[in-house]
Amino acid sequence: MGYTLCVLGCGTMGIAIISGVIDSLDVSRIPYNLEKWESHTPGTLTPTGSPSDQTSPSRFLACVQREVSAVKLKGVFASMGVLAQNIEIFVSQNVQAAQQSDVVILCCKPQLAHSILSEPGMKEALDGKLLISILAGVTISQLSDWVFPSTKVIRAMPNTPCKIREGMTVVSTIPSSPSEETDGAIILKIFSSIGRCRFLDEKHFDACTALSGSGPAFACIFLEAMADGGVMMGLPRAEALELAAQTLQGAARMVLQAGQHPAQIRDAVTTPGGCTIAGLLALEDGKVRSTIARCIQVATDRASELGQPNKRQ
Repeated sequence: MGYTLCVLGCGTMGIAIISGVIDSLDVSRIPYNLEKWESHTPGTLTPTGSPSDQTSPSRFLACVQREVSAVKLKGVFASMGVLAQNIEIFVSQNVQAAQQSDVVILCCKPQLAHSILSEPGMKEALDGKLLISILAGVTISQLSDWVFPSTKVIRAMPNTPCKIREGMTVVSTIPSSPSEETDGAIILKIFSSIGRCRFLDEKHFDACTALSGSGPAFACIFLEAMADGGVMMGLPRAEALELAAQTLQGAARMVLQAGQHPAQIRDAVTTPGGCTIAGLLALEDGKVRSTIARCIQVATDRASELGQPNKRQ
């Protein structure tokens, strides 16, 4: 039998994680509903394990605090295929759900983490289990102080495109334990089912939060600006947005699939005296490159404040 997966605080990202894992298990849906343009992390494959695999979940628990949220979840899960019909929803029963689970994903707001993990009986419920936190700014050290030493605490940082299984998730290194290999396989299956997955030291997490976590918002500013430029030059809005979005997607895939450096792609498009070099010089005049880099720096600094006591939340 597979393990029981529990999501504490099953909001947007929790739904994305559960739906991605279920889609990866429901092989009958993949050929029709999902068109993956690549395998995820190099060296890994899209998870296709059966629920009888010990590294694949066979039972799903989703925890919310309000009944109205539970009603919404039921509606969402009803449209997700046969396997999703068996997802169990717990309302204000975090401890009970954790007691019945093998792997727990903490998806609440960062400022709520301490109160949830401090609920009476929660420490005992998580004893010896794998606890995966996707909370920005809440460190492994903090989380470890709120649970027993036997609880295996991991941090993961997924981003919004996980909702369409095109996300980027960074996972902290797996602590040494007798179950280290199994834990790693479980984590990789969860997060590679919703996009790419990389393991990095926790010291890089604030930068990852800024780059890939906040990155979709930054990318959409550039995307919208490109479309606005097209509209200014006479293109219809819908077509301008489609051209801009597909152009950015295509360039990104050339980097990921073909392994090309962005500078190679830029140089291949830039001909002497052409329109591309004219546009590039306008971008350099506006300090776009340094502004974007500084944007990541400022967002990283802010990410380091999230979830920390005595810091502005």
